[in-house]
Order: sequence, then structure tokens, then C-alpha cells
Amino acid sequence: METDFLPPHLRKYVVEQHYEKYTPVDQAVWRYILRQLKSFLSKHAHECYVEGLNKTGIDIERIPRIDDISKKLQQFGWRALPVSGFIPPAAFMELQSLGVLPIASDMRTLDHLLYTPAPDIVHEAAGHAPILIHPEFSEYLRQYAQVAKKAIISKQDLDLYEAIRELSDLKENPASTSEQIKNAEATLEKVSKSITHISEASELSRMNWWTAEYGLIGTLENPKIFGAGLLSSVGESKWCLSSNVKKIPLTVDCIKVGYDITEPQPQLFVAPDFKTLSKVLDEMAEQMAYRVGGLQGLKKAIEAESVNTAQLNSGIQISGQIVEAITTAKNEIAYLRLQGPSQLCYADKQLSGHGKDYHAHGFGTPVGFLKEFPGKCPSTFTDSEWMSLQVENGKSVTLTYTSGVVVTGTVQGRLVKDGKTLLLTLTNAKAEFQGRVLFAPEWGTFDMAIGSSVPSVFGGPADREAYGETSDFVAKRVPAPKYSEQELKMHMHYGSVRKLREDKTHGAELSSALEKILKEHKEIAPQDWLLLMEALELVKARDPQSSLKSQLEADLALLAKKDEKTRGLIHDGLLLSETL
Repeated sequence: METDFLPPHLRKYVVEQHYEKYTPVDQAVWRYILRQLKSFLSKHAHECYVEGLNKTGIDIERIPRIDDISKKLQQFGWRALPVSGFIPPAAFMELQSLGVLPIASDMRTLDHLLYTPAPDIVHEAAGHAPILIHPEFSEYLRQYAQVAKKAIISKQDLDLYEAIRELSDLKENPASTSEQIKNAEATLEKVSKSITHISEASELSRMNWWTAEYGLIGTLENPKIFGAGLLSSVGESKWCLSSNVKKIPLTVDCIKVGYDITEPQPQLFVAPDFKTLSKVLDEMAEQMAYRVGGLQGLKKAIEAESVNTAQLNSGIQISGQIVEAITTAKNEIAYLRLQGPSQLCYADKQLSGHGKDYHAHGFGTPVGFLKEFPGKCPSTFTDSEWMSLQVENGKSVTLTYTSGVVVTGTVQGRLVKDGKTLLLTLTNAKAEFQGRVLFAPEWGTFDMAIGSSVPSVFGGPADREAYGETSDFVAKRVPAPKYSEQELKMHMHYGSVRKLREDKTHGAELSSALEKILKEHKEIAPQDWLLLMEALELVKARDPQSSLKSQLEADLALLAKKDEKTRGLIHDGLLLSETL
């Protein structure tokens, strides 16, 4: 599997698909879902969907190999890679910004055939991949990923992600106990209720939900489906177009509407075309800290209590947890304070010697103009202008900012890149503002970032690879399931029926083989309806005069009385049982 093109810090999220782990039951579930989806969506999805299934190599008959999807997607400027279920939002967006569609290779179970809130190959492959062939939607998704990479994600967001991932992993692990799952559900509920503000990342998550996941396109009266959550859900793809779901024109205000992943959506947003998605995204981006910057952007970062980056107008980038923006009486930024591991960068690359190990306990710097050159950014000072201020190695210096910040110390160095001064290094330094000590000589060397304003504040460290993870991530390692003797027999029966279909067996030979398989199957799985459905499809197509046909119809009618969900699945299956 080719991952060399990825930055090293993203490679750990990529896993092997392990195609051999899919059972014949998994393959039958995939086949049922894809038959239903293709039949319904050929009429009700955006016109590129069915075309996209074909062009991305997604076949009804069997679960796709992600490597095969990737090869097909490359002609549309994308690749696909298998990942470990829920991965951190920042990593997911960074992969998409690189033209990679992350695909969780897990397959939903027969019990969750209609819908699963966890990432799985039906959702990722049959939902997301086909729409990527449309150039305008593909461009929107790339733009979205670029914007989302800059979004400020809060500590509360990260806590919620961890709680969701923990619960998802436990539910997919056959070794998990009911008590473990119950405790994880309680933790998720507690974390959800503790969220006090909506971050930029949360707002963008909502935009993604109402567009790429649950978006409709066209007119309010006759919308078509394009969101992957709808395209991969047999139940919701039908429900969403009914009058039970309110249809709202898509605007940037969609970011104000929350959602519940465990419930069908009461309203959906309709875009007139794919270009509108990019327009709405740009309206959202105009409100974000990476474009707004200044005190407004810094306040968002401070509120988030996470690792973010303040970029000064010189280009120097200061990454870490921003805890304070000290201001003047006129509300102008005078000084920035960060706590914990911090990093200094330029053009998204860490400056030599200025990683989080060196700045392990935080960072602080004045921001603004010097009184000798008011209105001129210090980063653009000439060598002679710096010399006029006594900024020469070994000399004592006093720098007075128009904000009132005063810095004294002995000059040890001045870092210049692309003709701009980015950093001054002082020893025996002191920084004060209105009687408050901001830096004291006993704290060590004082590295001052140079810049007069903060035009951009964005989420995460500027050099993600050099900074490392802001939180731990261990790829999911769900142990290989240990199937009971009964389950192994079920797999064998499903495999035998699949072989009959693939071998084109027909007539009396087919019915005779099916009768034997179904007799054994009924003894071990009397409530299973899907194998009966597959058998009925074969009999109708290849031995329609067989007495087995009426027997199977009667058995399915009996199972349909079990509950409403099963009745609906059987009903939908019977509608398509005439064709193979």
C-alpha cells in the first residue's frame, strides 16, 4: 500500500484492509444494501451517483477492495486509503486536503443493516466515493478540507471525539462487556452535556453534515440526494425525501443548526447546485479566525483551551495554547502569552532551535510598533534602523512600544528571513507593561517575536509534523472475532448460496441444492431472513416453477411479522427479488 506521499505524521492512521476478514454474511449484507441503494438512488440521487459507482469500481456483488477504488479515483485527482475507524478530525481533514479519501474498512453487521453511526465501508465507499467524480463537488470537498485544517478546535471538541471513538471501538469489539459499553455511553453523555460553546471546528462539522453527509441538491419541491450519509442509508435515503422532513434552502446559517447522529434528521438543507456549496463555505471562512485574526481571533483561541497558532504580520507563527492577549486602553494587542509546549515557525516550518522542547513552558512576546518608528512594522526595519536602536549583538538595549510595553536586555541575535526580522534574542531581559512584569531576567533567554499585528489565528500547530500530536492516538486494534460453531455454519451456508449464484446454477439442480442448505440453516438460524431472500432471488430467476418458491415466500411472510424493521427489510427485498 503506497503511503510514501503522505507526511510521516499521517501514516500511522493508515491500516491494512484485510479483505479476508469479510465473511459471506458480510458480503450478503453489502449486496442487499447496494441493490436497494442503486435501485432507489438511480431515480432520487444526483445524476452523477450511479455513474460514479461504475467509474469508481464499486460493484453490487461484493465489498470493494479499497486499493481498487483508489486506482479508479486517481483519474479524478483523488486516492483512497483504509484508516482505523474514527481518526482525529484534524488528521481526517489533512488527508482530504491532500486528495485522500479516508475509508474505514469495517463492515456493518446484519443487525445494523439500515444505518450505523460508526464509519464503515458502505458509508465511505458507496456514499462518498461516487460523488467525487463530479468536478464541482470534488473541488468543494478539497476547499472544505483546506478551510477545516485552519479551524480552531476546542479541548471540549477533542474530549467529545475521544468519548465517541471509545464507545465506537467498544461496540465493534466482540470482547467488550455490556458494563464497559454502558460506562462509555455514560461518559459520552457527560462530555456532551459539558460543552459550553460552539467552536469553529464544530461549526464546520455542521456544515459538513448538512452538505457532504446529509445534503440535498436541486429545488425544494424536487430535491435529489448527494450527501454520503443519505446515499449509504437504505432507511434515511427514503425517509429524507418525504414530507416528514423539512427542506430549507442552504445558506451559511446551516452552521447554527446542530444534529443528532442517532436520530433521523428533522430538517435538511437544499443547495441549488454544487457551486453554491463553495460559495457558502467561503462565507463561513470569512468569519473564521484565520481570516479575521486580531483580538477576535485570539479570543477564539483562548476560549478553545487547545493548541493553536497566532501569525504575526512579519510571517512568524507562534504555536501553543494561547492563554492571554494583553491589550491597551484602546483595545490594541500589546502582548501575547502562551503556556505549555510552544513552537515558532515561518512558512509552516519550525525555526531551528525553537521547537516545543526548547519552549517547553510557554512563550510570550510584545506585539506592536516601537515609539521611534510609529506606524512602521519592526520586521521591515533596515539594518541601520535597528542599529539606531542599539540592536547589535552584545549591546544593552531598551525597546519601548507605543502600547507601553518596555523591554530591556542584552542583544544576543536577530533572526532575518526573506529580508524581514522575525526574532530578537535577549539575555538578562525584562519586559513590563503598566507595572506588570511580563518577563524577568531569571526566567532565562527572552526570544521576542517581531510583528506589529496578528492578521491570522488558526487551529493546531503551524508545523504539525515537528510539533507532534497534541493528543495521543493509537490505531484501533479490534481482535479477530472468534466465531461460534453456529456462526461458522451460517458463514458456510451464505458462502454456498453465493457460489450457486456465481456458478450460474439453475433449474432442478439449483432448487435441490438450496433445499439442502436451507434445511440445515433453519435449524441453526431460524430467525435469519437474508439467506432466504437470496435463495428466493435465485429461484425466481432460475427455477421459477419450483415449489421452493412458494415455501420461501411463506417463510419470509412469517418472519416479516417479527417486528416493523424486519418487515420493512423483507418488503424492500421482495420488490427487487425478480432480478439478479
